[in-house]
Amino acid sequence: MKNLFTKILLPFIIVLGTGALSSCKKYLERSPLADIQDADPYKNFRNFQGFTEELYNCIPLLTVSKAHSSFNLGEDEFWELGETRLLSYHIDNGNYMAWTNTYYNFLGTDASGASNGTGSDPNLTKGELWGLSWYGIRKANVGLANLNLLTEATQEEKDLIAGQLYFFRGFFHFQLMQYWGGLPYIDQVFPTDQVIKVSRLSYQATADKVAADLQKAADLLPLNWDETVVGKQTLGSNNTRINKIMALGFKAKNYLFAGSPLMNRESTGSSTYNTEYCKKAADTFAQMLQIIESTQRYELAPYSQISDVFYTWNQGGKIPGLKEAIFLENLARSNDRWRWNQVNDYRPLTIHPSGIKVYPTANYADYYGMANGLPIADPEKPDPESGYDPEYPWKNRDPRFYNDILIDGEKCVLTAQAVGNNEYRQYASLFTNGLFRTADGNKKVWTGYMNSKLVSKLMNDYDGHRDGNTFILSLMRLADVYLMYAEAAAMGYGSPQASAPGYSLTAVAAVNKIRARAGVPGVAAKYLSSNTSFLSELRRERAVELAFEGHRFNDLRRWLLLTERPYTYKKAIEFDRALPNAQVYADPKNARVRNFRETILFERQLGQRHYWLPFRTEDVNMYSDFKQNPGW
Repeated sequence: MKNLFTKILLPFIIVLGTGALSSCKKYLERSPLADIQDADPYKNFRNFQGFTEELYNCIPLLTVSKAHSSFNLGEDEFWELGETRLLSYHIDNGNYMAWTNTYYNFLGTDASGASNGTGSDPNLTKGELWGLSWYGIRKANVGLANLNLLTEATQEEKDLIAGQLYFFRGFFHFQLMQYWGGLPYIDQVFPTDQVIKVSRLSYQATADKVAADLQKAADLLPLNWDETVVGKQTLGSNNTRINKIMALGFKAKNYLFAGSPLMNRESTGSSTYNTEYCKKAADTFAQMLQIIESTQRYELAPYSQISDVFYTWNQGGKIPGLKEAIFLENLARSNDRWRWNQVNDYRPLTIHPSGIKVYPTANYADYYGMANGLPIADPEKPDPESGYDPEYPWKNRDPRFYNDILIDGEKCVLTAQAVGNNEYRQYASLFTNGLFRTADGNKKVWTGYMNSKLVSKLMNDYDGHRDGNTFILSLMRLADVYLMYAEAAAMGYGSPQASAPGYSLTAVAAVNKIRARAGVPGVAAKYLSSNTSFLSELRRERAVELAFEGHRFNDLRRWLLLTERPYTYKKAIEFDRALPNAQVYADPKNARVRNFRETILFERQLGQRHYWLPFRTEDVNMYSDFKQNPGW
């Protein structure tokens, strides 16, 4: 990426910047570079790629917008009480208009109220999904309108430029649609001094246009830039370049969303899955997966290396993801931003004295079932079938539970001396009235669990794990693709045993592929008799596999579950230790407890209007055909 910047983008910025200065009427003297022509940014691949590069910098950056990015907006996390600067606080309370102005957010302005890079550090506003997406759409349209000026280029170079532009135009529309619904599809360059009067389309009509652009991109782009003549100039630095698989992946995801109950209701009035869109999604996912499996362009990471998919530590800022990450969020400040962002927030002040604190909810931890692959029916009651026992609530659980969730009694500080030989600080004291549950006021561990998927279990103020972290969220990774294919194939072709034509992998086999990677048995036969029962396990699998990666809010919305119990709850666990502390510390997974129960910390009071974010008032007042979302 650095080579690409120095060879292509930097010269173009210099050219563009000086060209802009030369046109300013207030200057009486002619600039030395005033002879630059309007066509210069587009005349050859070097210049045109420089123009196109800015589109990569418009990709959303969900995990930082100044700091403390609450990008998990479902029932998955509980932030400290009363922290009104967080977007999650306002989502919980139904104040969706806060996306435009709350202090820490990923959809609106930066913390100072500035927008689109006008603050002290332009990288801090890269989470500005609304402004940067529209900016990217316009820029893509400007590029497409000037393709005919790309005369000093090979056919490969022309295809690469066009493919990227079509991708980004479709991609940015799709990013907006997920939150706001059907849009005016902007596929031409409008004068900047005129109001655009393009009617909003239905969600599915907008999705059709997105799919057309992404298919054009897929037809033009390579599987791997390293294997192109152009890409060999920046060999080894092309992994994040837009490619055919990315285009197919977002085309398929776009179809799946269009076929989901919320989007189908917006478009047709029916609150069911749309079979035809699900078929289109399954077929496109199948095409994508066949290419991946035959070329090994992307691969599921071994579970022993799963942390490297999400973050790296003390590896010189190395980008995580391995070969599983297909499409990453914006890479701005990737070498240090996680350290100064949410890494501070996952541990109580007792062992990490800074940050706005956030913890996994107990009800979300319940989605992690048992080692035999069965779900937990009721966390307060024994279940002979699954083997769950509330006296041993962490025994024989899904292996991903132990990776993602830090439980009572686990070591969270390496040496006792670092915390004054206080065992309740060295080992997580998450039982009722434990130190982590009572100290620190609103910053205490409200839920009884801590996150260890995105940071080390030894993330504290003493052992060095707070520094040297590089975290990049995958907006699409291969495990997610298999699960989306499973959903699309089942709902499009009628059963858990169905598959897309020409592809042998069935819906249930795709889910089992992800479970097998973690060492979990496949979906039990009792859930395979109908799509209704299969969906319960598929949705649970998505909750577990994709936990804390920013997917849950959109999943609950598109399934029309956001307003339904139990998905409105945020819960905590309460319990007493039934073993001496030394035994708990020696084997936390098998520790016996007493009086295990769950309590409700908060219940969202949301209505039907909360399935879509509202548009800004100034936008819907521009012209009558740009309608506000219902209820706002």
